[in-house]
Amino acid sequence: MANGARRSRRTLGAALAVAALASAAAACSGGAEPPRGAPAPAAGQQAPAAGALNAYLEKVRAQRAARVVAAKKWGLAKPPLEAPAPPVTKPKITTRKGFETDGEGLPPVFTTVPTKEKVVFLTIDDGSDKDPELLRMMKELRIPYSAFLSDYVVNDDYGYFAGMQKNGVTLNNHTLNHRYLPALSYGTQKREICGMQDIIQKQFGKRPSLFRPPYGNYNEDTLRAARSCGVKAVPLWAAEAFPDHMEWREWDQDLHPGDIVLTHFRGKEDWKGTMPDMIRRVMNVITSKGYAVAKLEDYV
Repeated sequence: MANGARRSRRTLGAALAVAALASAAAACSGGAEPPRGAPAPAAGQQAPAAGALNAYLEKVRAQRAARVVAAKKWGLAKPPLEAPAPPVTKPKITTRKGFETDGEGLPPVFTTVPTKEKVVFLTIDDGSDKDPELLRMMKELRIPYSAFLSDYVVNDDYGYFAGMQKNGVTLNNHTLNHRYLPALSYGTQKREICGMQDIIQKQFGKRPSLFRPPYGNYNEDTLRAARSCGVKAVPLWAAEAFPDHMEWREWDQDLHPGDIVLTHFRGKEDWKGTMPDMIRRVMNVITSKGYAVAKLEDYV
């Protein structure tokens, strides 16, 4: 009984310390919502010491202040919202209804990740425009995103994407040559997909588990080929971002928890603006709707 009582008191103390931390973090940030996802001590562990608590709060203050400054620098209406901690157990991903093929055991094809959190996922395709301002902007704003690369437009500057990877971006597969896959034989599709797997592994050291077919078009051969060289899932998208507008897949023309947002590595020669212009647009939409951007690979 005595040992149980002591454990209960320690657990209560830990919980109170975490509550105090959240309250203090909110106060130090001008009353804003406390950072979501702060880890709580496990049952039986001691609460953080005052020095550790102060160091954590100082880190929170510094990160929030830097994000406010970065948002102003890059012309955002508001600083991006902070994403919650990643789920301990990743949600089960299944193929979206209407997107199925007849094959069994194939990588799931989906447009939205099942979650109740108000998070969306930003993904950028192809790789033709290599704007260094995009790398600086995303690093300073601390916005996570995932890249889906096609070799025919990235092979002139692998170093640009290596720098992106060093900033925590996962580099995924978008085929070698961005061809319309359903028109190709199984063998040709396999070369397009598995060849890109090989290049990403060789150039960047890690074989992707995610693959996005060009134009969002695929058939059963596509998924079979992708599975054969290590692809685990096929994320498509629920919304697409441009520098001057958004396009929506769903009837309500809105964001939903877990939606995947698509955009492209493009510049003024292809659309009405630059990559930073596009990021400003999409982040203003995401933040105004109360969503944070999370990292897709933390959920899939």
